[in-house]
Amino acid sequence: MPRNLITDVAGLTVGHADDAHLASGATAIVFDQPAVAAIDVRGGGPGTRETDLLDPAMTVAHIDALALSGGSALGLEAASGVQAWLREQGRGFAVRSALVPIVPGAIVFDLLNGGDKDWGRFPPYRDLGYRAAVAAAREFALGSIGAGLGATTVNLKGGLGSASAVTSAGHVVGALAVVNAAGSVVIGDGPCFWASPWEQEGEYGGRGFPSRLPPGALAPRTKSGVQESTTLAVVATDAALTKAQLKRVAVMAQTGLGRAIHPVHTPLDGDVVFAVATGRKPPPDPLLGLTELGTVAAAALARAIARGVYEATALPFPDALPSWKDRFGS
Repeated sequence: MPRNLITDVAGLTVGHADDAHLASGATAIVFDQPAVAAIDVRGGGPGTRETDLLDPAMTVAHIDALALSGGSALGLEAASGVQAWLREQGRGFAVRSALVPIVPGAIVFDLLNGGDKDWGRFPPYRDLGYRAAVAAAREFALGSIGAGLGATTVNLKGGLGSASAVTSAGHVVGALAVVNAAGSVVIGDGPCFWASPWEQEGEYGGRGFPSRLPPGALAPRTKSGVQESTTLAVVATDAALTKAQLKRVAVMAQTGLGRAIHPVHTPLDGDVVFAVATGRKPPPDPLLGLTELGTVAAAALARAIARGVYEATALPFPDALPSWKDRFGS
């Protein structure tokens, strides 16, 4: 794919804003036109906003953007900043003369990563969300940036990753992940990613899968505070899909988290997958075509998770976790 980013899907842009002193940030996924969306939640402690309306039974059929952020529940304000920018563009759900931008959001917990969170009365995430929306473009950076700036895993610095692929029918599928997992994305203490079987063209180091698992690799290792976790994911396609079909895609795409992170979906994790359709191409076959689309989305998401950690850089604080490249080289 041209970029190997979620923006290979026609009809969306991605922007970041972050604060190095804060060690946190926000990422906005902005749709050129209102898009159909759904969500699947597997983590036991999610932090979300405006996600009930993504149920197929709910009235509002489309969304204008998604907001992903650090800051735990305090970071949900990032969606307000994205809304503010959308209103300035005349975007939103029309209720007579009123416009209400529809911006679901989700957060990761990064409050204990060494950054200065003593921000005073109001957290900065609304402004970060606004700046992220302003910055939205087809090209965007990966690693320790935006909502992934403060992200960590159990043994390495986390980050934001993305990947894309194409189905046999020509539908483009993209994935974006903010990897702040309780578990590990690498096998044991080595450089190989759990997602290695799905790697394309050395996009996360080309180390492959080990011929034999090292001792203890299958034992669950998590952060001492499991609540300091969560992986947020977005999968997108240019196919025209209904909410119900996208719900199935989101469910299937959760497999990508299971392929890339061990363990995953822990009791206090906030793991969620948003699935979005920009509708630029005709729908796939409702059975076999949708099955392939969900399968491709799961693989792209596993790759995005590994890329997020591979591209990350360590935070400049005492006792900060090393990045993958710090430990294993490029």
